[in-house]
Amino acid sequence: MQNTRAGFPDGFIFGAATAAYQIEGMAKGGAGSSHWDTFAATPGNVVRAEDGQIACDHYTRWAEDLDLMARGNFDAYRFSVSWQRVMPEGRGAPNPEGLDFYDRLVDGMLARGLQPHATLYHWDLPSALADLGGWTNRDVAGWFADYAAIVADRLGDRLTSVATINEPWCVAWLSHFEGHHAPGLRDIRAAARAMHHVLLAHARGIEVLRDMGQPNLGIVLNFEYAEPASDSPADRRAAAVQDAIYNRWFIEALTAGRYPALALEGLEPHMPAGWQDDMAAISAPIDWLGVNYYTRSIRAASPDSPWPATRAVPGPLPRTQMDWEIYPEGMYRILKRLREEHTGDLPLLVTENGMALDAGPDDTDLNDDRRIAFIDAHLDVVRRAIAEGVPLRGFFYWSLLDNFEWAFGYEKRFGLVHVDFDTLKRSPKASYHALAAALARS
Repeated sequence: MQNTRAGFPDGFIFGAATAAYQIEGMAKGGAGSSHWDTFAATPGNVVRAEDGQIACDHYTRWAEDLDLMARGNFDAYRFSVSWQRVMPEGRGAPNPEGLDFYDRLVDGMLARGLQPHATLYHWDLPSALADLGGWTNRDVAGWFADYAAIVADRLGDRLTSVATINEPWCVAWLSHFEGHHAPGLRDIRAAARAMHHVLLAHARGIEVLRDMGQPNLGIVLNFEYAEPASDSPADRRAAAVQDAIYNRWFIEALTAGRYPALALEGLEPHMPAGWQDDMAAISAPIDWLGVNYYTRSIRAASPDSPWPATRAVPGPLPRTQMDWEIYPEGMYRILKRLREEHTGDLPLLVTENGMALDAGPDDTDLNDDRRIAFIDAHLDVVRRAIAEGVPLRGFFYWSLLDNFEWAFGYEKRFGLVHVDFDTLKRSPKASYHALAAALARS
């Protein structure tokens, strides 16, 4: 790997990230049912009908996994807390066993010199709340705030940072309009409500955490650099609409208290009444912004389709196992755009960046040179953005472990560490060793 720690500013944070449902194993520790459990139990939703009941068994193997983080010379671990593990019914009394687990996990990070960066919601909504409408129900904002307070009361004194929501576009649009994630809806009314309520939940969470004195609060957004498939006016508009829905909807709400007009053209008729009154709370200050970036989106007009009337067009560059085009330049452009148009001097963290890569025909091939090249190329643009004034404070690779990759089951492997899902044996890949060497302190 060409990039090393020495090429970055003093104090720049290097970490790896995971999410609770993808690694912990929800069959243990008194966790309740989540909408991902029921989504996975529905035929056709998840590859091979796999689920997160065992996953990587991080619930019992957490110490081994934190040792891998420490030996990898990482500074920080970005993890998520499972709402269903902390509050099995989503409301009411918390689960002591669940809170005890996160106590041990956070203390284990600190004992190994790892900064704990917590995300409160990474997509596992308790089923009892899904029964009440989940993200389509305005009350979800209050339920989330209550949950946030319970987590902060137990763990907050030891957390380096707290993010409210991970990737609200996935929580709302991908899950309620495109139907690819739980709850698997394809309904524009549900999507419009979820697109607003997820930000309202963020706002209520920030309010309660501020009142508790919790420091260093943020949110994690995913971005895809949107480009037109051609220079035609129709394709340029298609790219602009995609950008408005995917990128601008969330960042403009958070930083300017508004939604983009191109997205409201389709969503406003389906928005909850009085949504405008929530925008001041949604745009309350945060302390940092997390940026997740994987690929770009090339869009063409689809005039025979209902709004948003766009379709994706494959790009010409090499692709990952997820069939995502590898385009590091897009991350540079997103970071620059955030600094210049939206966030100014607000500190930024790259909270996810990574690639899925086949492990080889016998699942024992740990030589992932393409992943090493992928990380190096993205660290190149991180350094370029920093040199040009972007206040970027850290980089987290996704993911530490091969894991349950949502609707793709255990087929797509993002990990620096190979997991044998039969034996649960962990085997560091070449990329793990390359990063460990790059991050070593002299």
